Amino acid sequence: MRVLGIETTCDETGVAIVEDGYRLLSNCVLSQVPLHERFGGVVPEIASRAHVEVITRLIERALNDAGCWENPDAAPDIDAIAVAHRPGLIGALLVGLSAAKSLSLAWGIPLIGVDHIQAHIYAAWMKSQEPFVPLPEIENAFPAIALVVSGGHTSLYRSDHWTSHRLIGTTQDDAVGEAFDKAAAILELEYPGGPAISREAEKGNRKAIRFPRTLLEPGSLDFSFSGIKTSVLYHVKGQDCRRDAPLREGISVPDVAASFETAVVDVLIEKLRRALGRENLNRAILGGGVAANRYLRSRLTELAEKEGLDIRFPDLALCTDNGAMIAGLGSMLLAAGEVQELSLDASSMASD
Repeated sequence: MRVLGIETTCDETGVAIVEDGYRLLSNCVLSQVPLHERFGGVVPEIASRAHVEVITRLIERALNDAGCWENPDAAPDIDAIAVAHRPGLIGALLVGLSAAKSLSLAWGIPLIGVDHIQAHIYAAWMKSQEPFVPLPEIENAFPAIALVVSGGHTSLYRSDHWTSHRLIGTTQDDAVGEAFDKAAAILELEYPGGPAISREAEKGNRKAIRFPRTLLEPGSLDFSFSGIKTSVLYHVKGQDCRRDAPLREGISVPDVAASFETAVVDVLIEKLRRALGRENLNRAILGGGVAANRYLRSRLTELAEKEGLDIRFPDLALCTDNGAMIAGLGSMLLAAGEVQELSLDASSMASD
């Protein structure tokens, strides 16, 4: 069973062909970072237009790379089209959704709507390189706590099935990836901020500055990262400064980056531990672009070894937005008979 997956929720255009839910036949991703870096963040209108410019060529490339479109005058050897239709930037979503509907109609194959966040969770069971391995039995994967961390999302879910995820905690202000971007901008580092902060942090002292760990009320599973962002600003530029003011003399960017990254990861781990305890579970899943953060992964690996937890990580290549995770989860939905009509709409909100 071959499914073509399309991902256009934000600033990456992703198209992939996945066989039987886990075997990647092709995985093509085009990033828009060069278009957005001078703005310090994603500009929705620019993102949408960029998707329009490349989506057709990327679909053709993915089909050719997978070897399933030998005759361009006939429909390719594809069983269904899966597309991320929520959550995300509406304009960007509509580009991918329109392309998926057109192909579904033209080729006479099912259309499958996929929740972007659920696909990030599914990505932890996929491999980006051979040897590809079959998925474990569902009963060996769930129930679990899923922590999805990215530029737009910081959420905790109780996951009982591939498409059964109950939200139990979310950010009250900035998403963690957004906090990395803003801290990097304050430190005059390049965009995107996550990789830039991590590179500097490797050279710094993680105990140099005690930035706040905002845990909210006792037992809360929600997140807040606006306070630490402000603390970084005050530390490096002073409390009465403008945002475009220069860094104060003597500021060590590596030390600030390392201390900031440590504080953020401390919060993520504490919230995950709380969620596991409250739900009485020992399985966890990490997903989203910030799941590529090596310090977070190393700390979670230590936690798993210390407390006997089963924590699953996506491959580094499948942390950021990609079509493979959409096609993979789409395969599971197709097998369950969950297909949509061409009236399927886009939504900026995640599934309930």
